[in-house]
Amino acid sequence: MSLWTKAQQLQGEALRQVQAVYGEHFPIEVRHFLAPWIESKIMSDVDPDNPQHEQYAASVVGALIQELESKAQALTNEEFFLTKIKLQGAAEMFRQRYSQNPLGLLRIIRHCLGTELKLVQQAENMSLGMSSNPAALLPDASGEILQQLDILRQRTQETSEDLRRMEQEQEAFALEYHELTKIQANLTHLQNQAPSQQKNDFEKQLRIKKEMSEHKLNVKLAELLQMRMALAEKHKETLMLIENLQARVLDDELIRWKREQQLAGNGVPFHSNLDSIQEWCEGLAEIIWLNRQQIKEAERLRAKFPIMQANNTDHVPALNTQITQLLSSLVTSTFIIERQPPQVMKTNTRFTAMVRLLVGGKLNVHMTPPQVTVSIISEQQANTLLKNDKMAKGEASGEILNNTGTMEYQKASRQLSVSFRNMQLRKIKRAEKKGTESVMDEKFSLLFQSKFSVGGGELVFQVWTLSLPVVVIVHGNQEPHAWATVTWDNAFAEPGRTPFVVPEKVPWSQVAETLSTKFRSATGRALTESNQRFLASKAFRNPNLQLPLVGPEAGNLMLTWSQFCKEPLPERNFTFWEWFYALMKLTREHLRAPWMDNTIVGFIGRKQTEDLLKQCLRGTFMLRFSDSELGGVTIAWVGDSSEVFMLQPFTSKDFAIRTLADRVSDLKHLIYLYPDIPKDQAFGKYYTPFTDSQTPTNGYVKPLLVTHVPGWSSGGGNLETGSYPPTPQGFYNPQSPEASMGRDTPSVHSATSETVHSRQVDGRSTYIIL
Repeated sequence: MSLWTKAQQLQGEALRQVQAVYGEHFPIEVRHFLAPWIESKIMSDVDPDNPQHEQYAASVVGALIQELESKAQALTNEEFFLTKIKLQGAAEMFRQRYSQNPLGLLRIIRHCLGTELKLVQQAENMSLGMSSNPAALLPDASGEILQQLDILRQRTQETSEDLRRMEQEQEAFALEYHELTKIQANLTHLQNQAPSQQKNDFEKQLRIKKEMSEHKLNVKLAELLQMRMALAEKHKETLMLIENLQARVLDDELIRWKREQQLAGNGVPFHSNLDSIQEWCEGLAEIIWLNRQQIKEAERLRAKFPIMQANNTDHVPALNTQITQLLSSLVTSTFIIERQPPQVMKTNTRFTAMVRLLVGGKLNVHMTPPQVTVSIISEQQANTLLKNDKMAKGEASGEILNNTGTMEYQKASRQLSVSFRNMQLRKIKRAEKKGTESVMDEKFSLLFQSKFSVGGGELVFQVWTLSLPVVVIVHGNQEPHAWATVTWDNAFAEPGRTPFVVPEKVPWSQVAETLSTKFRSATGRALTESNQRFLASKAFRNPNLQLPLVGPEAGNLMLTWSQFCKEPLPERNFTFWEWFYALMKLTREHLRAPWMDNTIVGFIGRKQTEDLLKQCLRGTFMLRFSDSELGGVTIAWVGDSSEVFMLQPFTSKDFAIRTLADRVSDLKHLIYLYPDIPKDQAFGKYYTPFTDSQTPTNGYVKPLLVTHVPGWSSGGGNLETGSYPPTPQGFYNPQSPEASMGRDTPSVHSATSETVHSRQVDGRSTYIIL
């Protein structure tokens, strides 16, 4: 039995809940006539919360529309005429509303099906005498909001009919009152006539009519006053429901979207539901506008017939003020930055941004296309703006080129937005620095401002929104510290803060999670718990740190901003963040694939590396990040007598010449990747292909640079066997050159081998440097 068949058999409240979940957003007629197709396709084929499924979702929605149109065409009986129109209207609505947002429609349908399934399962459990979990039956946020919007639409329709009936009653009262005035005029006229029996009879009839008319008027007046009071009470309740739903959409859902957008700046995956939020906001805008028009019409009717019951307060003016305030709040809150400007902004460098008004299409704002202006303001100016809700004219902290744009309406996506593609920060004014503050600690924000006209100029809204904090730099070497400021702000900014205040210290567990997320975003793999423990010992300058990274005690381990990026590491001239950032950059640019394959241990101390390798076979090696050199990775290996050696760290400059995998391949004394993986198995897929026969270009043969370690050559110079050129064995003594510095592990320098081979190329003797 299909789910829909079971759903139709539900009784009482359960059946009403099924009916309530459908509405304008997804008509129940569509569910009924396409039940088998919907359940076979949408329940199993696609995940509406996975952005990677969007292309497939678009094809499913297209097929749904085709099925719907085919079904409508097949309904030829006259009794299905209205249903046919309903299905055709639904197909057109799906095409206009969801062609650009197919996942949004599938999310709605999946919610409807999920609600049906939960209610059916609950009914089946109850029939079997099993208890169910009420919490499991709660619909998700999207479904609840759509359901509440449908309720508000229904209430708005009811008050519209009430208003129409009230207007008719008022017109009827006016007609009856006119009749009474005519009767009164006739009676007054009779008073001036000579007495007669005919006059007396006529006067008697008129007075009876007058009494009847006055009675009718009194009844109608009471009914009219009651209707006015009832309508005002209904509007009051509707406005309360609108206010609650709007608070949920704006203060919960939209604020959550903005927070997730900010966390995305640190690499947290961002599954934007902005199109769904726009749909909710558009629904609210339409409902608010219709109720506002009704309240204004009620005011007009009251002004036309100004009667009031004794001791009864006129609530309509207050309702008008309240509904206008709700509209103002909706418009100003839905002016948002869809695509943020770069948070580390270099002067004289092009950047982009995009702003959008979520209710622009529904309120026809695009009929008078609004202009948007962008300026950059300081942290102090942002504070002033929030307090006063306005900026002094011409006040800014810098000069931005191409900083104005006109919002455009895209009919297909129903989006009113403007994209700034060629902005450029030319100048910046900085505040005076205190103590250890640097220019990379200073935060700015881009201010987007506009003015919207609604209702043919009836209402004008001055709107503005601030970007996420921006750090302005003038040189590339300022980038690491600037990213530290941005990362800390994105991760630890608290809701409703004063711009742009952040805590001075935070729990290490939160810092570790932020670093892991950022590293995963840049390199493809997150940090392990072991990696995070090593980073904790590094950040707290305590190699013997043993505190847990999870559990109650972990919350007591607080890392300060100074420890994070201000204070140099012991015996180093760089900070913890600079060291971490350099390694993240190196891994992203040169080591991403090996890191994702777990061939690089990376975050491990020298002592632990030695302890692990000493237990392994000769030739076993490990790749770890250097403690002493920014953005360096070193190879540690075990030689004879279980002695461990460390190769001088390689940096980005080295890998730009020859890749890590090729360098590992060059060094023949490296045999096993820790613990016992043959190195060709671990790195073979990354080796650069090499053939002995090369076609010369412009009479030259391309040289091949080979890495070798003096004193560790395997000897031989035959290219075909892949061995090194001969190296003098006494050239380097592989004992620790830094014994005087107290280092136990020998550090070994690599070098480039250059050997000359002679070959006849085009009749000429050509030398190849290897």
